[in-house]
Amino acid sequence: MESVVGRFRVTVSKDYLVFSSAHFITFRGHTCESLHGHNYRIAVTVEGPIDSECLFVVDFAILKRIVRKYVDQIDHRVLLPTRNSKLAFREEHGMTFVEYFGTQTYQFPTRDCAMMPIANTTAEMIAEWLTTNVRDDLASEGAQLSFIEIEVEESFGQSATYSEVLESQAGSGA
Repeated sequence: MESVVGRFRVTVSKDYLVFSSAHFITFRGHTCESLHGHNYRIAVTVEGPIDSECLFVVDFAILKRIVRKYVDQIDHRVLLPTRNSKLAFREEHGMTFVEYFGTQTYQFPTRDCAMMPIANTTAEMIAEWLTTNVRDDLASEGAQLSFIEIEVEESFGQSATYSEVLESQAGSGA
């Protein structure tokens, strides 16, 4: 007799899980991309066991609320990577100044900046940041996940994905 192992996966990709942000990327050597923006779209996928009472992996409302919280933090902001060794930041009189290898390159109203604890504002690093935060928040809500994946689409057909297999929870019924 053939053995079948089933897994449950849910995905959320809604029109309101989008954000418009400006950013720039630092490249190898001494090259810094020009400031530009994207209309990003987020999709989140999770796997895990079915809750025995509610019969779902995770409540869609909770998942959407958590993802939306992070989308709101970076929507209509300039994304600045605080862990980038090529950049330095200082705030003065409501302005954030960005230095690239010691030369002042940009200045923005501080209220329009999203200081992100990532090394570069690539779609890959944004996806990892979102995944880590969403995973932790879902765990604090009691979600028992075995897998999480977040896709960050910069423009139609151009995206990056970060995923984690959650080993500590993977054997809990998934």
